[in-house]
Amino acid sequence: MGMTDPIADMLTRIRNANRVHFKSVDVYLSRVNLNIAKVLKKANYISGYDVKKSAKSHAMLRIYLRYPDTKRTVITDIQRVSKPGRRVYVRSERIPKVLNGYGVAILSTSKGIITDKEARELNVGGEILCNVW
Repeated sequence: MGMTDPIADMLTRIRNANRVHFKSVDVYLSRVNLNIAKVLKKANYISGYDVKKSAKSHAMLRIYLRYPDTKRTVITDIQRVSKPGRRVYVRSERIPKVLNGYGVAILSTSKGIITDKEARELNVGGEILCNVW
């Protein structure tokens, strides 16, 4: 059976691995998941990512999580906003701030997958994929 929402699967795997302090987590590789990982790396929420290819199974994206110390996590929460059943689109002047600017909203725009701050600077709107803080 196919997966209906690979972005939500990726975010759930990151959230679960983050709660139990795993060093890395494997998610299915797709162009959108790879671009979301690039944005998370650029926003300094993860320490890195690698593409793992094998002959037997699907290509996987390994995401390396960051932790400031043994008790705390860098990613407090990560939530899916736009879902397959309810898409959420915003104009550039209506892009919401996540936790008054402390968090990041990741948007899919005509300029690619970017953060809310970059979308405001480029004056483009799009679909809000997720919020991270």
